[in-house]
Amino acid sequence: MGRLDHKIAFITGAAGSIGAATARRFAAEGARVALSDVDADALHALADDLGRDYALALPADVTDSAQVRGAVEQAVRRFGALDITFANAGIFGAVANIIDYPEDVFDRVLAVNVRGPFLVAKHALAAMRDGGSMIINSSVVGLTADPGIAAYATSKHALVGLMRTAAKEMAPRGIRVNTIHPGPVSNAFQHRIELTATGAGTEERAAEIFEELIPLGRHATPEEVAAAVLFLASDESAFLTGATVPLDGGMSV
Repeated sequence: MGRLDHKIAFITGAAGSIGAATARRFAAEGARVALSDVDADALHALADDLGRDYALALPADVTDSAQVRGAVEQAVRRFGALDITFANAGIFGAVANIIDYPEDVFDRVLAVNVRGPFLVAKHALAAMRDGGSMIINSSVVGLTADPGIAAYATSKHALVGLMRTAAKEMAPRGIRVNTIHPGPVSNAFQHRIELTATGAGTEERAAEIFEELIPLGRHATPEEVAAAVLFLASDESAFLTGATVPLDGGMSV
C-alpha cells in the first residue's frame, strides 16, 4: 500500500528539480501525476520516465488563466479526479536595492510567483475532491527577508496570505492548504541565485557562503523537499492546514 494510492496529483513547475523529485515520490507512493511546466521538452521526458499510464505532461504558463484552467481540465479528463495540488512554479528575479530594482522584473516575478499560484488555486481547488490537499511552495524568505530581493521576498510572503485565505475557505470541504518554506536547495536554480547574490567567482564558493548562514551547515536536497510535500499531501497530515512549514535547516529560527 502506497501513501497516495488512488490519488491524483497536479504539479506545476514539474520540470525543475523539486517538482520532478516530488513527481517521482508521488508516483512511487501510488499516485497518478499531471505535470505542468513551461519547459515542454523536459516535461515530456519526465512523463516518459514515469510512464505514460501514470503521468501526463501538460505544458502551460501559470500566469495565463486559460492555460491553467485547461491543464486542470485535461488532468481531470485523463485521470477522472483531482486530490492533490502542488503549486511549485517560481522564478527569482534580480538582486538590487529597492530604489534601483527594475520595475519590469518586479512585475514579472509577482506574475509568476503570486498570480501563478493564485490561478492554480482558483482552478485546481474548484476541481479537487473533498478531503484533498494543496501545497504551495514559498521560501525561507517568505518568513524572513534579506537586502536586494524585494520582488522575490514580497512574492513569497504574499503566498502566506493566499494560503491562509484558501485554508479557511476550503476547510468546510476538508481540503487542507499549507505552504512549505525551503531554504537553500542544491539545484541549478539555487546556484544561480547564490552566484548573483554573493558575486563569488564559483558555484562552490557561493554555496559555502550560503552554508555559513544555515545552522545545519548544508543545502537541502530536492528529495528532502519532496518528502515534506509528500507528508502534506498524504492523509498523515489530515489535521494540518493553514500552516507555514519551514524546511530551511534552521535559517528562520
